[in-house]
Amino acid sequence: MTTGTLALIILVAILAQVGVAAAIGIHRRGGQSRNLAADEPAPDMPTNGTSFSGAGWTGFREFSVQRRDFEDQSRSICSFYLVPCDGKPLPPFRPGQFLTFRLGVDEPAKDKPKNIVRCYSLSDSPRPDCYRVSIKRVLAPPDHPDAPPGVSSGYFHDHVQVGDRLMIRPPSGHFHLIEDEPLPIVLIGGGIGITPMLSILNSVLERGVEREVWLYYGVRNGSEHIMKGHLQALAERHDNLHLHVCYSAPGEDEVEGVDYDHHGRVDLPLLRNTLRLARYQFYVCGPKPMMESLVPGLEEWGVDSGDIHYESFGPATLTKHEKPTSAASDTQPVNITFSRSGKRLSWNPAAGSLLEFAEANGIDVDSGCRAGSCGSCQTVLAAGQVEYGQQPDADIEPGHCLLCIATPSGDLVLEA
Repeated sequence: MTTGTLALIILVAILAQVGVAAAIGIHRRGGQSRNLAADEPAPDMPTNGTSFSGAGWTGFREFSVQRRDFEDQSRSICSFYLVPCDGKPLPPFRPGQFLTFRLGVDEPAKDKPKNIVRCYSLSDSPRPDCYRVSIKRVLAPPDHPDAPPGVSSGYFHDHVQVGDRLMIRPPSGHFHLIEDEPLPIVLIGGGIGITPMLSILNSVLERGVEREVWLYYGVRNGSEHIMKGHLQALAERHDNLHLHVCYSAPGEDEVEGVDYDHHGRVDLPLLRNTLRLARYQFYVCGPKPMMESLVPGLEEWGVDSGDIHYESFGPATLTKHEKPTSAASDTQPVNITFSRSGKRLSWNPAAGSLLEFAEANGIDVDSGCRAGSCGSCQTVLAAGQVEYGQQPDADIEPGHCLLCIATPSGDLVLEA
């Protein structure tokens, strides 16, 4: 082979490599362009106050009720299956989070419905086409029969039917499964506090994760036992699920060890007698009396506070254990200025939260959950600082505060 021939072969090889590299580069740039285009909003996205970010959205989005099912014998708990009216995919959520609803509820002697905002936990694992919430009808307490029943739960049960449309914010909330931890999980649900536990439980088991799961579910009796067949089937199908159902007031025909596992409430002695000595992640949700007993009890048992995740339902939210002492409680009353209303008032600890204080003084503030979850009472804090008696679930914008769970550290100026 002559020197000229060898040089020609080398030149051809170099040109071939350059051509291949160029083709690959063009292909990669085309792929990046398609990916970027896929992330851009589609031209037919709604413009009625809803905006999308990636697969999610901000503000309220319209959903339709695809299906509704009663989940207990007494028909006091109803599940609502919700699909987006725009037909677009749903963003995933973290098991344990909730949805925020804006409801137009009719008021007697009023011409137009009153808008109220309420939060309800998602009760199933994430799916791309449907969300599910399971809502218990709230009746007047037995010791206060003249008290009004739950407005929003009654609205769902009595008025929301298949095909009806609801306005919903995207899933949110800081109470959710910590998925990057390999620790075994203890789920504790009291009453309707079982709903976020169902979301966590279904998610873990459906994904085939081999984490050990203990579910403790406390309810009065079998008439209020949510999804009894579903829970029993999961326990039979999955060796890593340990189900403990407690009836506090079982019916005469209900047998311990057959219809339920333990007579009484979910309490610390039950946990100590049934859990092996190990480190766990605890998730607790239920009525305030259960929370006030269990959460401090777990810490006294030696469970690290970082391994205890909890959420109370309704406005009776558990005050966090390490609540700071407000400077305002040890001093003279502080001055609260409501700039839009033109009022300057004196607050003292007996007045309660800033939301309660505003309402007591005739200042109209939007509110919903009254527990730091929905963010409806978020108000511009023009001057001063506030303290929170618990960790807010709603994401607070800079320069704002949540009036429902806030108390002042000193003089404040609020744009309300």
